[in-house]
Amino acid sequence: PLPKIQFGTETAGCGDVDFAEVRGQQVVKRALEIAAAGGHNVLMVGAPGSGKTMLARRLPTILPPMTEDEILEVTKIYSIAGLLNGKKQIVLERPFRSPHHTVSASALIGGGSIPRPGEVTLAHNGVLFLDELPEFSRATLEVLRQPLEDGVVTISRVQASMSFPANIILISAQNPCPCGWNGTRDKVHECTCKLHEIERYNRKISGPLLDRIDIQVSVPRLEYEDLKDKAVGESSAQIRSRVVKARDIQRKRFEGSGVHCNAQMNKKQLNEFCKMQPQAEAMLGKYFTALGLSARTHDRIIKVARTIADLAGSEEISAAHIAEAIQLRTSVQR
Repeated sequence: PLPKIQFGTETAGCGDVDFAEVRGQQVVKRALEIAAAGGHNVLMVGAPGSGKTMLARRLPTILPPMTEDEILEVTKIYSIAGLLNGKKQIVLERPFRSPHHTVSASALIGGGSIPRPGEVTLAHNGVLFLDELPEFSRATLEVLRQPLEDGVVTISRVQASMSFPANIILISAQNPCPCGWNGTRDKVHECTCKLHEIERYNRKISGPLLDRIDIQVSVPRLEYEDLKDKAVGESSAQIRSRVVKARDIQRKRFEGSGVHCNAQMNKKQLNEFCKMQPQAEAMLGKYFTALGLSARTHDRIIKVARTIADLAGSEEISAAHIAEAIQLRTSVQR
């Protein structure tokens, strides 16, 4: 039997970390707040030491607490995987999984003669963090396409086919090139990579996989003044309060549908719940044509804009919401 606990009160996190410790990076912190509020996937691109890993490890601290059903789901998964012990018989915090880039496809997605859950399923209802994304093998990364789209992993064997849940927020990070300094305008370090090396490095991440990452943001190098700034930034608790309010709006919106957040909306729900003001429609149409966006990217921009509107407490999506969603999707130059 479950111990007597008050569900929905545990703060997810990875040790004693807090967003208040992060200096600068306001745009990236805003992007992660939107990701937490709507369940959106994120790619961070920046030079070594710019804070990508530090930011990613703090995302769980702003996610809403798990519900009773989510706690039971995650606990069952960890029990099947043999990761529960005498001290830890129930999982109360949202999972944060960070596999090394040498991980195999079967370890990431699950497998074996008797299929067992992989890292994607172990991150269910939580965060899967892939650092140094282009260092993963392309074949390994490609297996992520189905779970990112469907929220489930299906493993087929001769004897049977098994499905594992995989509703995750994917947070990924990479350098802009193999040496890490391309396009950073760093006054000390210069990029030493040749053009074909940069292209080969970025080609490891396929277009279809990138299309499934809603937010793609640059992480600039911090200046000395930023590091010595004594002003205390917003704490995880402050950011989390806004995230919880936005998630409450979505919970009521999708009640009884099996959808829990904006990122999971299907086409019908997109049309029903994402009413845009005329100026917003015009802006999206303009950039769709100018940037040659795909239909999937079009829909994902609207989902992110819906989350931005929820954070602002707005029923309709305005031009400002669309503009921020487009900026968060297209700011990384590849």
